[in-house]
Amino acid sequence: MNGFILDSRLASDCHQLGRVDNSLLLLMDNSLVPWLILVPMLDVTEFHELEHDVQLQLLEQINLLSAYLKHEFALDKINVAAIGNIVRQMHIHVVGRSEQDFCWPNVVWGAEGRKAYTEQEVGDISSSLINRLGDRFIPYPQG
Repeated sequence: MNGFILDSRLASDCHQLGRVDNSLLLLMDNSLVPWLILVPMLDVTEFHELEHDVQLQLLEQINLLSAYLKHEFALDKINVAAIGNIVRQMHIHVVGRSEQDFCWPNVVWGAEGRKAYTEQEVGDISSSLINRLGDRFIPYPQG
């Protein structure tokens, strides 16, 4: 984990909420959909390149965040993806979708429509992650 640097595009598009185990947890700065991103703090670009135990831990993190989103938001679907065509750094999108969201049923990637989170909203999400995930989530100071 030494020397880990977050891709500049992820850094500019997201709020850094903290860590879940050995992964950085980001919140896409678009309050139109609840959209979390896990970034394993490793120098790997493809899922199959991860050691098996790291794959299992990442899968557990995805399940944990999917359950969190389902519990906290009125959702019809959870989308999980690791595309990486533009941002090569390994990262996993966990996106909550509802039939009422701004681009349903189309994909959120590249969709026109954006509403930035307020500092209060980011703080509220961080607090709810602390309550739901306990010591699995290590928050970063916001602001």
